[in-house]
Amino acid sequence: MYLGKCLCGEVEIKINGEINDIIHCHCSLCRKNSGTAFATNGFINSADLEITSGKSSLSIFSFKPGRNRHFCSKCGSPVYSSNEQDTSRYRIRLGILDSDIVERPISHNFVSSKANWEDLDVRLPRYDSFEPSRK
Repeated sequence: MYLGKCLCGEVEIKINGEINDIIHCHCSLCRKNSGTAFATNGFINSADLEITSGKSSLSIFSFKPGRNRHFCSKCGSPVYSSNEQDTSRYRIRLGILDSDIVERPISHNFVSSKANWEDLDVRLPRYDSFEPSRK
């Protein structure tokens, strides 16, 4: 079980399962959404996510049809992303979690569009798009 909350504490979540396929994504969309060099994302089963408080404060931004980013309307913190073509899982930004996680990142992705000031000094595999195990 993992617990987390947005920056202002309005939206609180509980994840009743594991986090899979954690990656550091360097694509321009993740950089813009996070305001950092990369976003660390993992997948969870949608049934494992529980919004324990602040559900009415969640807003949605659809950056592509069927691809939704759910965020706190008060502080703007990204909470999770959903894809209408795969409703069985959500993508979660690990920065929202307060709990220590057991799982670890498996790769750096979209490194060809990384910020020019990012060194990638971690010894993880690097790919120009999704990791090979992504379906």
